[in-house]
Amino acid sequence: MSSLNIVVIGGGAAGFFSAITAAETFPDATVTILEKNRTVLNKVRISGGGRCNVTHACFDNRQLVKHYPRGEKPLRPLLNVFDATATVQWFEKRGVPLKTEADGRMFPGTNTSDTIVDCLLTTARRLGISVRTSCGVSTLTRDEQNRWLLHLYTDEVLTADRVLIATGGYPRADGYSWLPEPSDSLVSPVPSLFTFNVPDNPFLPLAGVSVPDAKVSIIGTKQEQRGPLLITHWGFSGPAILRLSAWAARDLAELDYQFTLRINWTPDLNENQLRAALQDFRQQNGRKQVISQNPFALPSRLWQMMVTEAGISETQRWADLPAKPLNRLTERLTNNQFQVMGKSTFKDEFVTCGGISFGSLDPQTLESKSQPGLFFAGEVLDVDGITGGFNFQSAWTTGYVAGLNIGK
Repeated sequence: MSSLNIVVIGGGAAGFFSAITAAETFPDATVTILEKNRTVLNKVRISGGGRCNVTHACFDNRQLVKHYPRGEKPLRPLLNVFDATATVQWFEKRGVPLKTEADGRMFPGTNTSDTIVDCLLTTARRLGISVRTSCGVSTLTRDEQNRWLLHLYTDEVLTADRVLIATGGYPRADGYSWLPEPSDSLVSPVPSLFTFNVPDNPFLPLAGVSVPDAKVSIIGTKQEQRGPLLITHWGFSGPAILRLSAWAARDLAELDYQFTLRINWTPDLNENQLRAALQDFRQQNGRKQVISQNPFALPSRLWQMMVTEAGISETQRWADLPAKPLNRLTERLTNNQFQVMGKSTFKDEFVTCGGISFGSLDPQTLESKSQPGLFFAGEVLDVDGITGGFNFQSAWTTGYVAGLNIGK
């Protein structure tokens, strides 16, 4: 009997991880990776500012799954097979120790994504995995023997016993049309992890100023996040905004990315508490100028802009500050509202909300229920995490599970 022929479509993190796992689990199988681009592991190379945020130091799987706006429930049992602890051990065993940063993100000790890329390429080479680039698949069909036929854009046709799809997410539903899956297995994709464009924004001159802690919410929804916020030359970014974009991805798509963003720059205080804090500060610092005395450790340029926006002059002292401008300042600090008029993709780390539904797959193997011998892994699935290494972790986890089962 000839050896099993396994083809993985997609040369990214999930594709390589599933191919490596399949080759290690089924050493007699022939494993091939097909990548439509000229180079493989492109997202691995550029992620984390070229350092590759491999995973997150969250080793309690019940907590880990809470970082996935989509896919939390189906991911939970899969993490029992391969979780963040397993990821750290996998790379360490292959000579790539990971280090943990203060915020929990984990990177290779070398601080460069090349280390991760080299590790995956070297491991694949050692296992005899064939990697073919500039090799896009246009359609997937079956022959009379029920083997898979992979029709390439070059007009070449390859055969396979098992196929694993790890192409990443597609921004639009028609991107999935080449798959033999029924249409009801697809959860319509929309973008996740993006920054907010606020073109008519007095804070644009403050581009580059960051605040370590702010509360951001979308008016008219229950969506709210808290964390570091960055003012950009087009609007707002930073972890708080990116997390908000991920959790609110469906809501924001329905709003066509036009909505009102509320920022509380003093997230520990509501309006009444802030008002009381300002009164206390006023009594103790009456002779000092409002513009130069900032009670909340906000960046000085941001504070000065807030004061100016509230109609308070540069010479105004705290003791002489009238009620109206004080109210305006309070409002801006706790309830600063901005009209968002679109989104920008966060660097090159495009993530989609949506994809192939877990309900259409065997939950333990990630094999298609309607198409035996067809497996899925990575972002092509309806799973996405917030920033911090969670999307790579789901790639390693689903890639490992699919690779572990594809030869059975």
